[in-house]
Amino acid sequence: MAAHAYIGSFTSAGGHGLTAAEVDPGTGALTALGHTAEVRNPSFLTASADGGTLYAVGETDPDGTAAAFSLADPAAPKLLGDPVPVRGGAPTHLALHHGHLVTANYAAPGSVSVLGVEDGGALGAVRCVLAHEGDGPNPQRQEAPHAHAVLPDPSGRWLLSVDLGTDSVRVCELDPATGELEVERELGLRSGIGPRHLTFHPGGGHAYVMNELDSVVTVCRWDADKGSLRPLAETRVLPDGVKGDNYPSELVVSPGGRFAWAANRGHDSIAVLGIDETGEQLELLDTVSCGGAWPRHLTLDPSGTRLYAANEHSGDVSWFDVDPATGIPKQTGSLALPAVSCVLFV
Repeated sequence: MAAHAYIGSFTSAGGHGLTAAEVDPGTGALTALGHTAEVRNPSFLTASADGGTLYAVGETDPDGTAAAFSLADPAAPKLLGDPVPVRGGAPTHLALHHGHLVTANYAAPGSVSVLGVEDGGALGAVRCVLAHEGDGPNPQRQEAPHAHAVLPDPSGRWLLSVDLGTDSVRVCELDPATGELEVERELGLRSGIGPRHLTFHPGGGHAYVMNELDSVVTVCRWDADKGSLRPLAETRVLPDGVKGDNYPSELVVSPGGRFAWAANRGHDSIAVLGIDETGEQLELLDTVSCGGAWPRHLTLDPSGTRLYAANEHSGDVSWFDVDPATGIPKQTGSLALPAVSCVLFV
């Protein structure tokens, strides 16, 4: 069990910025240790493989940033240099890949930026900006590209970029020497579906796309040799008959690949999904309260037995014990933090 968690929040909405928290190994409870607001709107976080450096986006528009923090003192992250402009607006997500930090920049026109990472973990300048092109049928949300997530595939060869505005996922290759990013192929999803995030089944052969503009998960076959995605099916993350606006945000899969959980903003719930042995069939088993309002992010602790929801509008992080037999989360506590957006265990 990780000893510390780091929580990002929107300073523009009254959040504390980056919060360091201690994790109780027995109960999973979070206790805030301190905050830093040196980076505006650190809405999404990731960490180096050795856990020594934390990276955050600065989700501001038009001039978004990324920043690195040393975790030499885990209770007090220390900024490594000034935040670096990503040459894109409103970066919402980031990932480390082939010695670089990559950000998904949501503001129109959406793009992906590649930044160098220096010895010691500090960030260098932008080495490449890949502009997305296209649009979708929703005039309010898809008038232009809106890159929303970037992540490497399990093989480590490919980088996938998820674009809400163009209803597509781009499969890219990053040159480790130059930082240049090239699109190898683009997968088009159902028109108007609004893909937001993507995660892989632990077996590596399937990917699940969480869609924001329609409350469904798209199940895809992933071929790492070719770098190709093929849509297979869609699974709804709301019970039949539920009405009202809902904007799913995050999807996480259990370490054993038996269950997945989706965050529903609007319905303010966590959808519990069963996954069959092949990884190709998802079934909505239940929905439970997220413990607050507008769950922007979900994550599992390193043991895979507890689930954490960052509830942006109610201003709290809720945690749940997960029943290993049914996948049903049961809330066991919460920590009040305004405008929370992301929880990361290191």
